[in-house]
Amino acid sequence: MGSYSSLFWQSVLLAALVGIVAFGAPSDAKAWVALAGAVALIVFVVVSLSRRRAIIRLASDIDEVLHEGRHINFANCREGDIAVLTNELEKMVSRLARTSEQLSSERNALAEALADVSHQIRTPLTALLLMMPIAERAEDAHERRRVVREAERLLEQVSWLVATLLKIAKVDAGAIHVERKVVVAAEVARRALAPLAVSMELRGVEATLHMDESATFVGDGPWTIEALENIIKNCMEHTPAGGMVTVTVREDTLATTFVVSDTGPGIASEDLPHIFERFYRGRPSGSAARADAAAAAAEVADDAPTPNAASVAAAASVAAAASVAAAASEATATLGGFGIGLALAQALVSAQGGILRAFNNADVGARFEIAFPKIIV
Repeated sequence: MGSYSSLFWQSVLLAALVGIVAFGAPSDAKAWVALAGAVALIVFVVVSLSRRRAIIRLASDIDEVLHEGRHINFANCREGDIAVLTNELEKMVSRLARTSEQLSSERNALAEALADVSHQIRTPLTALLLMMPIAERAEDAHERRRVVREAERLLEQVSWLVATLLKIAKVDAGAIHVERKVVVAAEVARRALAPLAVSMELRGVEATLHMDESATFVGDGPWTIEALENIIKNCMEHTPAGGMVTVTVREDTLATTFVVSDTGPGIASEDLPHIFERFYRGRPSGSAARADAAAAAAEVADDAPTPNAASVAAAASVAAAASVAAAASEATATLGGFGIGLALAQALVSAQGGILRAFNNADVGARFEIAFPKIIV
């Protein structure tokens, strides 16, 4: 009603102005001036009413978008200033729809990530819970030490998992500081391989380096070392005894490239597109099944009544569960067991403007390539 009232008073003001002009005009022109003023007044009213109807219709469409979630339709808009407004509103509605879909997708992804994190942390903690009764009941010192070592290894894995998740969260939030300076690629490769030398020797895996000593790239040395170490460790853990992990550094006019290849079984074709996804571990193995069995055993132990000295069956059940916990510790004792090492590597490389890709070698084994382009188009 307010808009029509405003139109009424504008029309009255225009009519009064026309009347004043017609009154002051010469007598032989009064009729023509009055007629022209009347026509102008009619045109003004018609155009104003049409514009107001368009605005009211547009406001109604926007109200439906806000309250009913209906997508606005501007197909009948014509040229003019109202059309410009509707075009901008259509852009706004499309942007809001995309933002809403993105938020919904991120919310679902966050829920899945939290569920994965909960599961991954719960598995080693469950194993620890089931191993404690064995440590308490063990009369043999050697057996007690073995259980304690298993517990220490599980605690180290939980610590590593939490630290890695925090690093990934910082990368996602853009909270890590990435330096941009010239780095010697060969030095990065040596420092990434050094912490794994003992593990490779114990596993019977040989490491080979092929270095271009003059190769350099612009990036962050420490973050690249961590990314490369995760990749080398992943290859090491999938290479059988007597196999080899090869690290190659090369430079050309386009990029500086790190290539890590192994002589293991390679990456299954169905797993290759998902290899860098967080918590993706490929097809479940027997060890993973044993880890899930350990988690199930913990639930049973939590729900069971407090054991007493006479409950021999319960003690035997706990001992059996502890053996399952040992299997669970083996399932989670490796970097690949959590499925986030490669995800962290990709996040760290991407934060520097690099590219990380995974392939299978033509003959045997997997191959990972980290490329730092010299020219970004």
